[in-house]
Amino acid sequence: MHIETLARVADVMTREVATVAPATPVKEIARVLAQRRVSALPVVDLEGRVVGVVSEADLLLKEGRGALADPPRRFEAASRRAQRAKAGATVAAELMTAPALTIAPEASVADAARLMRERGVKRLVVVDDHDRLAGIISRGDVIRVFLRPDGDIRRAVEEGLAASLLWLDARDLEVTVADGVVTLRGRLDRRSDVELLARRTLELDGVVGVVNHVVYAWDDRHPGKPPALSPELATPFWRG
Repeated sequence: MHIETLARVADVMTREVATVAPATPVKEIARVLAQRRVSALPVVDLEGRVVGVVSEADLLLKEGRGALADPPRRFEAASRRAQRAKAGATVAAELMTAPALTIAPEASVADAARLMRERGVKRLVVVDDHDRLAGIISRGDVIRVFLRPDGDIRRAVEEGLAASLLWLDARDLEVTVADGVVTLRGRLDRRSDVELLARRTLELDGVVGVVNHVVYAWDDRHPGKPPALSPELATPFWRG
């Protein structure tokens, strides 16, 4: 049974990634950044393992090194000491941010988006189980997930979730999609199935929101609760 949910990082990441070595000179780093029109480069060792990331922000510390030339204070903050060290860097190993913020190819795009938001970064380095470089996922890669056509989303709900997950007949559920917002109407036996359908629908690629008008006959979350009449039906049903 195939149930389609969120895309994986591997589905949207950039696989051909420019890199530098720990011993790459700062001037060469600047050249590669400009030539490839990227804002950051993974730093990889001879085995292809990611040991850090060097970015335009790191290079800006070199340009502003005059402001960091004053003698270090006795109780200087760790972040200030790190900036001072980067300002004097001559190779990638001295300039890079380490360890790199990474994510696995099997992680969901939603996980990548959440990590970017929490850490305030524009990209994540994708590594395998041995910390070897697999690709890079950027904010732009994440945003492209929401470009999925409404018709594709509707089919994913009807065929991938309603039919495969809950074994529903097409007549049991009405699905409409407008600008990524999915509206569900119909009737199911159990409250838990209504909640599961809505939750898994929200996890589908391209779904912006879910409006759930599905009703249920039996509240299996609270078996002792008496039924209430649904406005849509003459039989006892709850709205999900």
